[in-house]
Amino acid sequence: MNNLSLYHVFNAVAETGNISQAARLLYVSQPAVSKSITSLEESMNLTLFIRNSRGVKLTEEGQLLYQYTKEAFDILNQGEERLIRMKELGVGHLRIGVSSTLCKYVLLPYLNRFLKAYPHIKITIESQSTLHTLKQLDNNTLDIGLVARPSSQKTHVFLPLYEIEDIFVATGDYLDNLRLRERDKDIFESANIMLLDEENMSRMYVEEYFNKNNIHPQQVLEISSMDLLIEFAKTGLGVGCVIKEFVTDELKDGRLRRIPLRKPINKREIGFCYNKAAYLSDSMIKLIEFLRNK
Repeated sequence: MNNLSLYHVFNAVAETGNISQAARLLYVSQPAVSKSITSLEESMNLTLFIRNSRGVKLTEEGQLLYQYTKEAFDILNQGEERLIRMKELGVGHLRIGVSSTLCKYVLLPYLNRFLKAYPHIKITIESQSTLHTLKQLDNNTLDIGLVARPSSQKTHVFLPLYEIEDIFVATGDYLDNLRLRERDKDIFESANIMLLDEENMSRMYVEEYFNKNNIHPQQVLEISSMDLLIEFAKTGLGVGCVIKEFVTDELKDGRLRRIPLRKPINKREIGFCYNKAAYLSDSMIKLIEFLRNK
């Protein structure tokens, strides 16, 4: 028996004041209880109980020890009750990594439905690049991330949502004025090309497209977020590389025009991703089931 077990026996005897009752409470034999008390007393070189015909009584040292053991076991019982209550209510905590773009346009609608089903689960969102999210998933400092499909899935489970398409857009006025000024030039040579910053996964994907198709933009304006990029394009500051699914209204009502490319940019798949080796909490299991049954 380790010391915790000995303290458990001591606490039961102190509360009942009787070795036989403590034995019944602990589902062990009376000699086993007596042996445990003797072992504890010998290890501390103290007398904790005074034996008499009616049972046992705590010594002064025993009373002091009982104050601490009672408090300790009360705290453990409270912790156990709280865990049971948390499980009954579905209380938990999820840490989600996502870019600001995917957070606004994709994650929030999913979270809205998920939290209606599981209102007691706490959500922490870390807005950051996809690369940072994948790194945190590897380090187990995030539970799940919303990302474009990773190039390698050896260490991750990927739950696909849908495909997105990168396109170039601008206002009609900007394109008309550009044609008047630079009638014979390619749009990538003459226009102000607005892209996300170089650490963004979407920018890397578009840069790869440029390299494969021998496209060399002459004037590049870097924007920190997709929302700002879309707004800059709508105000006529240049040609923006945006995700088509996030400007459907602007394309439909004519505020933005899609610029045709000789070769369209291949579509990308986005979805939720988590570490294969990570421990799946009850909250994570609920989220995975929710996403698979979406």
